[in-house]
Amino acid sequence: MVSTVTVAAVISNVKGTTRLGDQVKEDPVMAAVGMSDLSDEILLYILRHVPVCDLLTNVAPVCQRLQTLCCDKSLLSHVCLSEEYTMDDQTVRHTLRQLSNHVQSLSLNGVYWLSSSVVDCVGRCKAVTHLDVSGCRLTALRLSRLLASLPLLRSLAFDVQPGFDAGKLAGEAVDRLSRLAELRQTLLTPSYGVVPCCAKLRKLMLQFDISDVTREGIGVSCHLMVGQSSVPHYEQLEEFSARLAPGEVNQTLLLLYLAVFSVHIPERLRVFLVSVPGPNPAHWSAAPSLAQSLGLRGDLEALQLPRSWLDPSSLKQVLAGNSPKHLSFSRCPVLWPQVFQSLLEGGVQDASRLLSLNLSGINHVPYSECRSAEDQQLPANMSRLASSCVNLRHLNLMHTHYHHGHACTLLPPAPHLCASLAQLQHLRSLTLTACALSDGVQSHHSVAQNSSPLLLRGLKKLPRVGFQNYKVGSEVGTQGDTTSGISQLAAGCHSLETLELIGPGFVSALPRLEPCTRASMEPRGMCALARGVGDAHLAALGGLPKLRRLTLAGLPGVLRGTGLAHLVTQCKDLQVLSLANIGTLKIMNYNATLLEALRRCTQLRELRLEQPYLNANSSFFDALSCCRSLQRFCLISRNGSFEAAAAESFMERSNRVVMCHMFTGGTLVACRNLQKTLLDRFLPERPGLSAVIYPIQHEDLPSVIRDIPLTLLDSTTLFQSHVAQPPRLSPW
Repeated sequence: MVSTVTVAAVISNVKGTTRLGDQVKEDPVMAAVGMSDLSDEILLYILRHVPVCDLLTNVAPVCQRLQTLCCDKSLLSHVCLSEEYTMDDQTVRHTLRQLSNHVQSLSLNGVYWLSSSVVDCVGRCKAVTHLDVSGCRLTALRLSRLLASLPLLRSLAFDVQPGFDAGKLAGEAVDRLSRLAELRQTLLTPSYGVVPCCAKLRKLMLQFDISDVTREGIGVSCHLMVGQSSVPHYEQLEEFSARLAPGEVNQTLLLLYLAVFSVHIPERLRVFLVSVPGPNPAHWSAAPSLAQSLGLRGDLEALQLPRSWLDPSSLKQVLAGNSPKHLSFSRCPVLWPQVFQSLLEGGVQDASRLLSLNLSGINHVPYSECRSAEDQQLPANMSRLASSCVNLRHLNLMHTHYHHGHACTLLPPAPHLCASLAQLQHLRSLTLTACALSDGVQSHHSVAQNSSPLLLRGLKKLPRVGFQNYKVGSEVGTQGDTTSGISQLAAGCHSLETLELIGPGFVSALPRLEPCTRASMEPRGMCALARGVGDAHLAALGGLPKLRRLTLAGLPGVLRGTGLAHLVTQCKDLQVLSLANIGTLKIMNYNATLLEALRRCTQLRELRLEQPYLNANSSFFDALSCCRSLQRFCLISRNGSFEAAAAESFMERSNRVVMCHMFTGGTLVACRNLQKTLLDRFLPERPGLSAVIYPIQHEDLPSVIRDIPLTLLDSTTLFQSHVAQPPRLSPW
């Protein structure tokens, strides 16, 4: 067997385009096996980790054997160039020429920096059956030429930009569209796109991202003919999904797309996912007939509907006899008793098939001292749910209060929520509210002690709320008792890779779904147990060593952040980190430990920081420079500042960073100067660089955000949960 050191050395040599046949001389163990001694299977496995551009440009010319391997079908049949940020137009053209006889599925999703003419080169890849050019600038005429040159195309994803006119499509392009089986449209303007041309769709995915006003401040309206979408075009539809950004125009356009369902529900429909933000989604009259139709066939795979589209009886009807894999009941408090009844009492045929479940805000009620027995049924139900849905991989419990030890005395004691979740050994991603991590009794008692005479204190300095600072290696004492739930979670969920811990009072300064977030929030600080989650709890999360993505938001109980430093030391493979409103908001208490934590994040690729008083000075950027793998960085600080020279030096040292977004309290002149400096200096060598520096309280900020590529907004810049959400990437 080849040692790990040897394989790592071969990978390094392949990427570095050195003399690959030479043996490594520094270490006798590494020199024992050369590249020529490796089998083709091992080399192919190694080459899968090399970007396609490097593979064809640098690796293939080394020798005949590598040239043959680099053209292997397993490497070139399915190609994704979405995160190859160093590719310029010329490199992509050269790569596409070499791929022309091999590639079958090609993704340029989010390659926003390429010129529109590069898309024409895709037409050389005659064997392409699946094509994703979302995020690329594509006019109707260019799309027409592209479609005419791809005779085997069966799946297409693209953006419908303002000014798109399907009437300009040539006859040959329309013929290609009529044979499509899968279509994903990102709508940036009110339009049906190419849907009226697609008569044989089996899979239709829509993303609505239309602003209610233009850049000039003029209102946008939807004047489209309902008949243009044509009923027969949905006859063969099996999957329908729609994801909306906030705004009335998006909801109006969605109802136009769904108008044909009022006449006829496709007989093969088995996936129906509609995500509408906001507290009052527009009513859809065809929802009951859809529920009846989905419940009759028994082959439902995924379901998500806005809360006003379903009632308990129709939900029972749609789930009866089905075995779905994905269910989302986000912000549907009326439905939660029926949800658990269906999942736990035989309402579904086989609950073990469920892989993804979103219960965000499903039993949300404002926190008070006395909560009803009905509201406290969630812990017991979650224990039963974990026993029934044993294969659950993704679970979202955001905005769902859980207070262990504070339940109604009429109910028998329930196991800790984390103990119930620990039964889900296949769990990969999880979203919780902060109070779910607390053991309840002790932390609630301490907080209540500190907060009881608040009205009598006047201007007297308040005692600290939360736990004392966590010190690595110290005796845990009573703090250890308050983190037993996390220990149970870590012991059971060995495979957990994504964790989002969000305080119930948290509202981001840049939310993705602002209307729904603000509507579901209660007044800040109402949940006492959430305020008790502090450094000891963060340190205990280090018991999840396989974590790749971590979000911590709205945790006022964190004092010095020492638990965060311990956490990143234990979770060595952490790649995505999002921190927002940690500790007190007016004073950034955890600045020193944040810098210490950043120095230890050697694998970090994406960082989002949101803190009202964060000062991005030279010390901060020096620590950030230690994140050698960092590619995306976003800072949101309403009252914070930055040092332009330190930011420029950081970008110079961190040559992999291709996204630098900073929204602070700096002046407009300082922000513009830094943005121009970064683009002038680094854009030539980093074609994919997105540098946006702007005052967060400036009135033109919405227009600036609208110009940011959608792929960066969704992944990093705008705050949102990524757990148990409908898929929004490539259709294959």
